[in-house]
Amino acid sequence: MKRLRMEGRVVVALAVTIFFWAAAFAAIRAGLESYGPGQVALLRLLIASVILAAYALVTRMRMPELRDVPVIFVAGFLGFPVYHVGLNFGERTVEAGSASLLIATAPIFIALLATIFLGERLRVLGWVGMVLSFAGAAIISFGEGGGYSFDPNAVPILLAALGESGYLIIQRPYVRKYGSLAFTTYAIWAGTIPTLFFLPGAISEFPSASLQATLAVIFLGIFPTAISYATYAYAASRMPAAVSASFLYLIPALAFLVAWVWLGEVPTLISIVGGVVVISGILIVNAKSSEQI
Repeated sequence: MKRLRMEGRVVVALAVTIFFWAAAFAAIRAGLESYGPGQVALLRLLIASVILAAYALVTRMRMPELRDVPVIFVAGFLGFPVYHVGLNFGERTVEAGSASLLIATAPIFIALLATIFLGERLRVLGWVGMVLSFAGAAIISFGEGGGYSFDPNAVPILLAALGESGYLIIQRPYVRKYGSLAFTTYAIWAGTIPTLFFLPGAISEFPSASLQATLAVIFLGIFPTAISYATYAYAASRMPAAVSASFLYLIPALAFLVAWVWLGEVPTLISIVGGVVVISGILIVNAKSSEQI
């Protein structure tokens, strides 16, 4: 009976994570109605940092060793300012659902970086899957440009996916050392510091910002960031990494649904086709082609 309750908690944690991470793409679009891309990233990370600081105090979270601080700053910079600012810049014109599909290319970048820096190798089929996913991303980019023209704002989103991939590669040994939630907390704190550059703009925009935009940013800081990173860390620590990661493939489909309900965004046929190509390539790389030598 205890085992069943534990499994139930893991399922709930995964469901919370997937829903709020999917909703984040629509919330970003809502926040961008009044705030700039950097300001949305700053406010989101600042809110999450305060919440996680309170949690760290209550739980007496172990602080990182001094020698690990430089690596934490590099990881935090890639995983949070690069990721969030890049994603936000892209979502100025790229619709929420399509942005979620472009971010879904992150496992492809992870496989590529692991091949370059960690000595992991891909079989021929793995490279085929990688090319397929990038082709799908290109299709989505053209779909967002009006059917047959390229939308340059897709590029920052792909750079965001690359930054997130670098963060996930760097964090591997430190998650084992400190735990998923603790390391994520350190990285968010470290990543918040560079975004303080956008603080003057956020302060000046706040009085004239719409209530919907401000609430969207508050939502981003509390739910997709502070809470969802915690719930994913909980779930990931209780199941194989490949299994927990596979559930994240549900995010794009749910992101399209949330964007349709919240923002009235209806995906184009070409974006749907591109999304199918992207996910197909990711599944080939992760399910069939990875091997470490």
